[in-house]
Amino acid sequence: MLSSVLIANRGEIARRIIRTARELGVRTIAVYSEADAAAPFVLEADEAILIGPAPARESYLVADKILAAAKQSGAAAIHPGYGFLSENADFAQAVVEAGLVWIGPPAAAIRAMGLKDAAKKLMIAAGVPTTPGYLGDDQSEARLAKEAAAIGYPVLIKAVAGGGGKGMRKVDQAGDFTAALASCRREAAASFGDDKVLIEKYVTRPRHIEVQVFGDTFGEVVHLFERDCSLQRRHQKVIEEAPAPGMDEATRAAVCAAAVKAAKAVSYVGAGTVEFIADASGGLHPDRIWFMEMNTRLQVEHPVTEMVTGQDLVEWQLRVASGEPLPLSQDDITLEGWAMEARLYAENPATGFLPSTGPLTHFRLPDDLVRVDSAVEEGGEVTPFYDPMIAKLISFGDTREAAAETLAEACRAVEVWPVKTNAAFLARCASHPDFVAGAVDTGFIEARLEELTDRRFSDAPTLAAIGQRLEAFVEADSAAADVWTSAPSKLLGFRLNGGRAAMALPMAVDGAPVPLTVGLVDGGTDDWSWDITVEDDRPLDDVFVLPTVHGVEPSYVFEDGEAREFSFVRAADGAHVAASDGAILSPMPGKIVSVAVTAGEAVVKGQTLLTLEAMKMEHALAAPFDGVVAELSATAGAQVSEGVLLAKLEPALAKAG
Repeated sequence: MLSSVLIANRGEIARRIIRTARELGVRTIAVYSEADAAAPFVLEADEAILIGPAPARESYLVADKILAAAKQSGAAAIHPGYGFLSENADFAQAVVEAGLVWIGPPAAAIRAMGLKDAAKKLMIAAGVPTTPGYLGDDQSEARLAKEAAAIGYPVLIKAVAGGGGKGMRKVDQAGDFTAALASCRREAAASFGDDKVLIEKYVTRPRHIEVQVFGDTFGEVVHLFERDCSLQRRHQKVIEEAPAPGMDEATRAAVCAAAVKAAKAVSYVGAGTVEFIADASGGLHPDRIWFMEMNTRLQVEHPVTEMVTGQDLVEWQLRVASGEPLPLSQDDITLEGWAMEARLYAENPATGFLPSTGPLTHFRLPDDLVRVDSAVEEGGEVTPFYDPMIAKLISFGDTREAAAETLAEACRAVEVWPVKTNAAFLARCASHPDFVAGAVDTGFIEARLEELTDRRFSDAPTLAAIGQRLEAFVEADSAAADVWTSAPSKLLGFRLNGGRAAMALPMAVDGAPVPLTVGLVDGGTDDWSWDITVEDDRPLDDVFVLPTVHGVEPSYVFEDGEAREFSFVRAADGAHVAASDGAILSPMPGKIVSVAVTAGEAVVKGQTLLTLEAMKMEHALAAPFDGVVAELSATAGAQVSEGVLLAKLEPALAKAG
């Protein structure tokens, strides 16, 4: 077994590797940027070395700094994790040339699978089924358009060096081809430094199915069955599961055999994933699943495979890298139960999934319900420098329905504040009837996006809020003997004969007004009770208090994975609760790229007002309603913090009057 390993990665990836390495008695060395100095993975490693400033291009992506840290620490091997340099063939070669063990496939295998067109040609030669398409050297617009017409629309234009959904365009008709090709090439050149593309037939009901493969230095390759990663948003995986729903034994045998054949074609060593696209329009069939690409590393979703096979894939990596044979033969690898993984992101679905950054004042994950692989802990911080995934929630059950139910329950139990997360969105996905029934494809979320992101007002947070606040009033004045200043009197005013009193109580949940009527019943000196009516005179029963409410005014209630902010005032305060006032606030720290309007300009709902750049992405901020730009404080090129007022709109009628 290797004596030590340097982990060239961060966050939950590094923590995952550290956990297994510690169990095997392998010393771990972490490398970290200035932004990660207090991160959990840094504290958990046996040794940690600072390698540069926060931006990844100045730290985690600088191969020379990582190699220098390995030399400084005396590491025997380098584990690249997944992401960053894990699929960089030049880095893999440099590690070996430095006399270190590379925990991953040979550089030659990474190169062979690194370009989509070359990999597809290799798979065709190896007898692996591939998607119908064109991947020739003639990259002229005329030739590409001709091939697209021959394949038949719709088609996909894909950057040969692409990944992560970048450099990919769907084209529905010939008239749109030229513009889509130009856009795809621009993005490919900017993201990968290579604008070469290939054309593939677009599958109308695609399923994303991948097979976990593993090879050793003795030439043996096995598979650990398949995963389904079809639940995606903008080509990014949201929920993964193993096995794939609707997979019969014949189709499983065919796709797994194809994956092993693909790995053997490049003399693969270590953990890898062979990805396939399936036409799910008529169910899964062996002749309707085609090779798409191979990821030459361990995947983010590998825990679902671990759960259904009972194997530790990081342990397998360390053993194979130490020169040992594969721990099990193919016949000894079994598949039992069902597992699902949800990716918990620091993002706000209500604002188009914009990333959310800041301190984690409150951070609770349901590790009593599911396996949790987390990057952060309470008291930490989500920075704008790295991927916003903060944890993975992995459920297991005897059946798919049981795994989905547990996952949904776990997502609803997430409590994070003030950073926003997609936990409620994940819970809605996992509990959606169509998902539970296994009716999934890559267009599932897009077709149901409105209902999956709908934050409807619920009675539950209102009741919890009122219960908490009324209880606070009573407790604060429990020692007061003066009837004039008692809690009930504060709320409803002094009444000579006691009995029932009622008042309107203005309240806001998530900034939206919720008119309430509170009735207080005098049952004696210290015995008060209340009933509540909301908006349409419906009495709300079962007032309760959640133990996780934070603060006094405003306060927060966690409901189904979301933090609901509430506030309310007494009539005597003379205050009022207002609805949205048209304030355009910065949703996260970032740089203002452009300002598209001027003060006094009339705008319409949905019109882009300005563009903010954060987390390597541009985010357009749009007008929430028709109106006039009453205030404008944003200037192009300025750096702004989260919550800063950038502009303010007034409704058109209000301005005109």
